[in-house]
Amino acid sequence: MRSAAGILLAAGQGQRFGSNKLLHPLANGVPLAVHAARTLQAVLPDTLVVVNAADQETIKLFENEGLQIVLNDQARRGMGTSIACGVRASVRSERWVIALADMPCISEETIRSVAAGIHYGNSICAPRYENQRGHPVGFGKAYADELIGLMTDEGARHIIAANRQHLVLVDTQDRGVIADIDHLHDLVTANAYV
Repeated sequence: MRSAAGILLAAGQGQRFGSNKLLHPLANGVPLAVHAARTLQAVLPDTLVVVNAADQETIKLFENEGLQIVLNDQARRGMGTSIACGVRASVRSERWVIALADMPCISEETIRSVAAGIHYGNSICAPRYENQRGHPVGFGKAYADELIGLMTDEGARHIIAANRQHLVLVDTQDRGVIADIDHLHDLVTANAYV
């Protein structure tokens, strides 16, 4: 099966953090979003990053990494618009692994498992840590139109809910799948991973 495309969502506002959290360095000195992007791209070379079109600092950050950047001029409307932008930009792919830039602790092994769990065009795959579904989430080609049609802040939750019979959960010991960075104190957890 053709390799999955990676889509890193990096267009959020991060208002609870107090500043642009995506630019904040982890303990290893690498900005949070760059760490997440490098991990995703290490597993899925065909990775792109969706960035708020108005966020010049974050755009520059990813340009310096040499990543394919997709600009979302509707980012203020929510995560769904970023998913739509990413899938539209990689519509020739057979499957997608969608990751969040504020979740830098996910291991390469987990991303590999999610990509491998998309067995058929109608498969959806996600990691599960201690009975909690986490990120990233993989989608087969059958969901392309629905993903491109997303326009709200709830992301793809309703697509997953409506297709539970096709959801493959991959059990993992990787706590990073549920560890997102919303506040400064969340960096303590993230820094334990780098």
